[in-house]
Amino acid sequence: MATTAFAGASPSFASSHREAPGITKLPKTDSTDLYMFRSYEPGRDKFVTFIANYQPLQDPGGGPNYFTMDPDAVYEIHVDNVGDAQEHLTYQFKFSNALKGNTGVTLKVGDKTNPIALRHVGPVSQDGDANLGETESYTVTLITGDRHTGTRAAVTNAKGGGTTFTKPLDNAGVKTFKDYNAYANQFIYDVNIPSCPTPGRVFVGQRAEAFAVNLGSIFDLVNIIPIEGDSAPGAGDGKGFPGGITQNRANDELVGKKNVTSIALEVPIECLTGQGNGVIGAWQTASLPQARLVDPNPTYAQPTLSGGAYTQVSRLGMPLVNELIIGVPDKDNFNASDPKNDGQFLNYVTNPTFPAILNTLFKAPVNATLGTNIPDLAPTNFPRNDLVATFLMGIKTLNQLKTVTPSEMMRLNTGVFPTPQAAQKNLGVAGDDLAGYPNGRRPGDDTVDITLRVAMGALCYPVPINGKPTDLNLCKPSDAATGTVPYTDGAPISARDMQASFPYLNAPLSGSPLSAHR
Repeated sequence: MATTAFAGASPSFASSHREAPGITKLPKTDSTDLYMFRSYEPGRDKFVTFIANYQPLQDPGGGPNYFTMDPDAVYEIHVDNVGDAQEHLTYQFKFSNALKGNTGVTLKVGDKTNPIALRHVGPVSQDGDANLGETESYTVTLITGDRHTGTRAAVTNAKGGGTTFTKPLDNAGVKTFKDYNAYANQFIYDVNIPSCPTPGRVFVGQRAEAFAVNLGSIFDLVNIIPIEGDSAPGAGDGKGFPGGITQNRANDELVGKKNVTSIALEVPIECLTGQGNGVIGAWQTASLPQARLVDPNPTYAQPTLSGGAYTQVSRLGMPLVNELIIGVPDKDNFNASDPKNDGQFLNYVTNPTFPAILNTLFKAPVNATLGTNIPDLAPTNFPRNDLVATFLMGIKTLNQLKTVTPSEMMRLNTGVFPTPQAAQKNLGVAGDDLAGYPNGRRPGDDTVDITLRVAMGALCYPVPINGKPTDLNLCKPSDAATGTVPYTDGAPISARDMQASFPYLNAPLSGSPLSAHR
């Protein structure tokens, strides 16, 4: 069977909302979104919250097995607090599934007693509920240093000890759960983190999807006019770009329609920053044993035979990198690689193809609509130092680590005080909210709109910082003809759409009745 420590990793598959070929075969290990932000729950501002999402596009009624995690895999959140593009802290999650009495719930039918075909047989309200026949548990291990060879120590339950935590059953529906939120909140644990004097918190379970995106239209050759059609988002006046898309929840194909599985971890800032400058970088991964054989005589406990060193099959730092930046031939390799090796993908950032695609699709109709002769809608500053700063180095005046090693990861300046939920701007830094994306990422940050605008040259123009237009000196306005255009996919999101406390993402959509979210 697979060892519990890494002995090496080699290129394999890929990750993030099914955007690379390999991960479509391994949906349980598909990294979808990483959130990292200084906690804005009242009284928790001395903590950083990580939310690593996996298993995208979960239908609320996806029974009877729902969406357990893969017990063969390890799921990890890595932190670089030095700037060398290597992990110095890794939080490793490992899952196990178990049937009660090795059979699950049984029923006597005539003169026979048989296991039922479902995970539960009646209403569920608490951990260990008698009506629940299958339980899912997990352990959390802190690895200090290299994730393959570093020092390992267990994260423990701060209330009563123990190293095993329980994941709640996914939201089957209102007949199973009288109050799913109250049920799931029982599985938020205070935890003791090794070498950390202050307890943190952990929760793993199904959540409502928070990544707002006009998915189908974007990948149908951008089958919208991706420019704000109102004078301001939500104005409803049609005084923006002629025919441009306007903000509407109906444009969103994930929020309010799909669920996801979240690993949420809250860690005291003092236990993350090390000897650096207060900026940390992070990325999530999932890994599987190198060898997996389909057992011709499978059992519940062993449907496959696995062995060999763990091999990374999924990786995610900044959102949309593999979707919109990395070329198809390298998507699988990108997600199997480590940030320290990202130099091999540099050309995709310095000379990106997605802005060129938008230019190809829209230059002629934009010029025809406006009566202009814009030679190129896409930025012309090559290499794209604005994108190098955003994705690979951090912005010098905002979230650059003490040591600068070009690499793709999410970066957070823990010295920036969190913005309360009610005051958050969904355009993050571009909206003069320095506690938002790309300084980390909060659930209410509209990363699609932000990424579209940055890709089309928004950082070539002064950005508002503390109310003052500030030139980042990454490129010039003349480099980006449409850098001030309000590019958007029309799918809005806001921090106010979600809860203001850990684990922040809303309770998952109910499997029944489906009419509530269709």
